[in-house]
Amino acid sequence: MIELISTQPVWFWLCLGGLLLIAELLGTGGYLLWSGIAAVTVGVLTFALPFLSWEWQGILFAVFTVVSAILWRKWLSHRKASSADDVNQISHQLVGIRARLLTDTEEGFSRVRLADGSWRVYSDIPLKAEAEVEVIAVDGITLKVKPYHDDNSHVPGGR
Repeated sequence: MIELISTQPVWFWLCLGGLLLIAELLGTGGYLLWSGIAAVTVGVLTFALPFLSWEWQGILFAVFTVVSAILWRKWLSHRKASSADDVNQISHQLVGIRARLLTDTEEGFSRVRLADGSWRVYSDIPLKAEAEVEVIAVDGITLKVKPYHDDNSHVPGGR
């Protein structure tokens, strides 16, 4: 078996890379992806440069694995993400949204309509229906709001 592998290093690296990539598809979370890509790359290089020794092939495999993982990590760190803390908390994306109250506040609570739903809101200040409010925080399924005051409202001709 070792003789067969040593006479066909291209197939060894391509098969190893394929097996690592298949194992990655089974759910390893990215750990085998870069090793699989490195093995396929070494296989292609071994095909193009058949005089590479086993030692150099192993070194190239290790270097390609480390370099590809580092480049991936660097790319991920520079990629703009929405907010890592709010990934599974879509309601936190509502902070900063303005809406109008549907009813007067009773003991601080009222409702607003956002998109296709109605949300419970809480305000420290008593507010009347149709008052424009801004979401400042999310507490479970309740949006904490404050009255929204347009900076141009005091300017003549402003909104």
